[in-house]
Amino acid sequence: MSVMHGVSVRRLRTAREGRRFTEPERHGKWLLAHTGGPTLLLHFGMTGRLLCADPEDAVEPHDRVLFSLGARHQLRYRDQRKLRGLWLAETDAEIAALLADQGPDAMTVGREEFETALRTHRGSLKTTLTDQSVLAGPGNLLADENLWRTRLHLGIRASDVTAFDRRSLHTEMRRTLRSSVRAGLVPPRPSWLTGHRDDPDPSCPRCGTPLRRTRMSGRTAVWCPQCQKAPRGTS
Repeated sequence: MSVMHGVSVRRLRTAREGRRFTEPERHGKWLLAHTGGPTLLLHFGMTGRLLCADPEDAVEPHDRVLFSLGARHQLRYRDQRKLRGLWLAETDAEIAALLADQGPDAMTVGREEFETALRTHRGSLKTTLTDQSVLAGPGNLLADENLWRTRLHLGIRASDVTAFDRRSLHTEMRRTLRSSVRAGLVPPRPSWLTGHRDDPDPSCPRCGTPLRRTRMSGRTAVWCPQCQKAPRGTS
């Protein structure tokens, strides 16, 4: 399975040779690498990342695409599982088509638009927060982190969240996203839920209660049964 989608090695080389990367742009989990010509779009999935290397460095088994930046630097797209990959867009219309199923970027979405998104979805809050067509960006770890911070149960219906809790969730989402973008991952800090979810016997960093796990939409969900009590009728 290739990480290059809809573009051949020859076409990618022709589109990139002699061009400079200009100011990049991010939308949700997508990175738009502009060049003043065709735009390279990258989605890293769960295991993808970009690394700057010396051309003399040994190529790792999971280095899928290598970009030479002059004689002394190399940009490498490394991805173990190859869940997503690279696309090339010649025009703004092609970019728009690739991102057509994405909701507003979670880091820049306004409070009113965010609250409207929750009010109009009857699915579980956790599922709504990780639906990229609703909000582009938050994944499994960030959703769990934000729900823990706002003391909201993951199974509550999104449309049932109160106005106060919607505002709190919007504030915490932006805060955790800023920290995660700076760190390049959801930081496993001791004061964060994320810092304890993979412990052998994980407990809540706020109250010490043993954390619980379940499966939602095929992903592991972690929450504190004391801080995030389930509303009556919610499992």
